[in-house]
Amino acid sequence: MSDVPTDFTLLPDLAVRSLGGAVVWANDESFAEKENLIRPEASTFSTESFGHKGKVYDGWETRRRRRPGGTAPAADDCDEAVVRLGVPGVVRGVIVDTAWFKGNYPPEISVEAIALAGYPPAEEVAAASGWVTIVPRAKVEGDTANPFTVDSERRFTHVRLRMYPDGGVARLRVHGEAKPDPRWLGSGSFDLAALENGGRVVDCSNRFYSSPQNLLLPDRPRIMGEGWETARRRGGGNDWVRVRLTGEGIPAMVEIDTSYFLFNSPGAAQLTGIRADGAEVELLPRTDLLPDARHRFPIEVSEPVTEVRLDVYPDGGFARLRVFGTLTEAARDKLAAEPAFGALADDALDQLRTERE
Repeated sequence: MSDVPTDFTLLPDLAVRSLGGAVVWANDESFAEKENLIRPEASTFSTESFGHKGKVYDGWETRRRRRPGGTAPAADDCDEAVVRLGVPGVVRGVIVDTAWFKGNYPPEISVEAIALAGYPPAEEVAAASGWVTIVPRAKVEGDTANPFTVDSERRFTHVRLRMYPDGGVARLRVHGEAKPDPRWLGSGSFDLAALENGGRVVDCSNRFYSSPQNLLLPDRPRIMGEGWETARRRGGGNDWVRVRLTGEGIPAMVEIDTSYFLFNSPGAAQLTGIRADGAEVELLPRTDLLPDARHRFPIEVSEPVTEVRLDVYPDGGFARLRVFGTLTEAARDKLAAEPAFGALADDALDQLRTERE
């Protein structure tokens, strides 16, 4: 299985189950269920795992297609699965991972996307018109993480994976920038750093054990592996992570969670805000931390910032970072007017302005 040195993989996976993604429909899942496509962990394989339907694969696998009379499928025959993104967003790249599928992977795939309002049932989503091709039909290799860059500034809520003509795919990763409905961001204080609200990690000192994007996932972690952990630092200095907030905002409280990190949590941490002009603002001075604990600290500074940098001393891991606060009026207007929202932008902007009057 190949590594993928593709920049878009540093962005969060908008489809992953731990962010709320769901595989809502598939035309066939005879051998392996569609829900495997968005599991957060890497696909696994056992040579001895056989069930009543045959070999058990950690992925989505359909039956062999046959035309009447036992003839081979037509060139345009395909199997389909539809994923509702955990958070709507602008897609920057897709990984179609065929790990462990060696003689039963699809020769070709394509990916489409659509933006739908409300909560339509799965059958309506699958039958909807207006799907946009974001990955044209392309060849894929077996037992490989196949990367595809997406060139679109549109906001999508669902993606559809097509396999030509059939076969199996282990995981579907949809990397991009979260674009939640801006009408939900004007109702008061919320977590400005959360992935589901449009925050994201833009840089960090080390990602040896796990992705720093885990810090911004919803819900509490269940195990240490659901957080961010760095390698052991043998020289001087310290590790750090930088987070771009939903928009320019005024933090009021920060939560630094070291849950499940017992003997490898940082000894201390410091939080710095970064303003739109690049100037730095100390939000939380260097403060000692406990292992396996949720720490909550009030922020006394009232300056608006667009990013925060968490410095940890000297290294280690922690589970979650929460930065609770409110957006500035300029940030709300900017978010509501983003082109990615299309027709939604005008309604959102009007509602946000009405709420402030």
